[in-house]
Amino acid sequence: MRYHPHSDEDVERLLAALGKPSLDSLFDSIPESLRLSRPLDLPAPLDERGLMDLFQQMAGENRATAPFLGAGASPHHVPPAVDQLLLRSEFYTAYTPYQPELAQGTLQAIFEFQTFVSLLTGLPVANASMYDGATSAAEAALMALRLKKGRRQVLVSRAVHPAYRQVLKTYLGAAGAELVEVGFDLKTGATDLAALRQAVSETTALVLLQSPNFFGVIEEEIAEALKATHGVGALLGVATTEALSFGLLASPGALGADLAVGELQSFGNGMSFGGPGLGFFAGKEEFLRQFPGRLVGETVDLAGKRAFVLTLSTREQHIRRESATSNICTNHGLCALAATIHLALLGKKGLHELARLNYQRARYARERLGRPRFSGATFNEFVVEAKDLGPALAAGLTPGLPLDEHYPELAGQLLVCVTELHDKQAIDGLTTALRGAA
Repeated sequence: MRYHPHSDEDVERLLAALGKPSLDSLFDSIPESLRLSRPLDLPAPLDERGLMDLFQQMAGENRATAPFLGAGASPHHVPPAVDQLLLRSEFYTAYTPYQPELAQGTLQAIFEFQTFVSLLTGLPVANASMYDGATSAAEAALMALRLKKGRRQVLVSRAVHPAYRQVLKTYLGAAGAELVEVGFDLKTGATDLAALRQAVSETTALVLLQSPNFFGVIEEEIAEALKATHGVGALLGVATTEALSFGLLASPGALGADLAVGELQSFGNGMSFGGPGLGFFAGKEEFLRQFPGRLVGETVDLAGKRAFVLTLSTREQHIRRESATSNICTNHGLCALAATIHLALLGKKGLHELARLNYQRARYARERLGRPRFSGATFNEFVVEAKDLGPALAAGLTPGLPLDEHYPELAGQLLVCVTELHDKQAIDGLTTALRGAA
């Protein structure tokens, strides 16, 4: 997309209309001591061809090896068809529909996104996209507090993504609620079920687990956690940061979860240095009127043709702020459309095959690397011992995420992610680098 700046004549006309003598005068409200008194330290301007050559040269310095780094943002192949369809002007330039019934194409795209989320999670209702997985988890906690009036406690496993737990802490602190963390089993890497049973009480509104969890371990005791949670009248939520796992593992709805939240970045959205994310939110129909954000519904028009409407939109811009279920003001429409296109291209069979490929390659890598920290079953991420990452970094590899910062008890352990982008040669290269550092 090209940028055409204003001409000198355009600037003069704008200043005259504003009654300002110069562009500098637009910033008179900023104290002079805070203004830069020299030109910006930038290289000389280039013409379009020169600029494109420079960008191509800079791009050539990028490392071609896909990173073995997941932890909530996984490297996956995005089919070129996704980007090509996103460039259609009706999608690329569309914003949130303030006159929704006039934006049938936008509403249908969001409706199809909701349908895919419902199919993936096994839950009947899904809203339009949230900001990211972390805010989706926080919105689930706030919704649980609304549904379970008088209860002010949320339990979350320490095996849930650290960033999700931090956002939960921020949201719940502002809401005057308590966040209690439940430990994980140092042998299996799964949530400590005994600790969970002991922690739940009549004050608990929500129990939040993650599967596969932050260590890549599949939470196989969700049914038991559900018994403990429902036994005290609380809700059970399941977060998922690697949505591709839905192609191989039982959905949260099939396991009996009340809510499913998480991240759909794996579909159609490149990592882009960690963002943007694409949160999803799904739950049981009985919670419908307490859902955050917005939902798109399907109906028929006066001619009996299929039509779409914005329904149950309880965000703060539409009703009184104090009555809103959420202050999330929009949806990640383009990101949601990218995921929708990717999922449509994959289909049910393709989704399963891609998930299986991820699982097989990760299993091969786990067996080759050896020294797995946890015994629990995993999908496409796992933890291994790797105290010296120097050789891997010197080889141009991003070997994974060291866990020291988030889990001091796991110092010297590395969270490794393997996807369809990592072939046998890449995995063997990582193995050589890390084993040589052992």
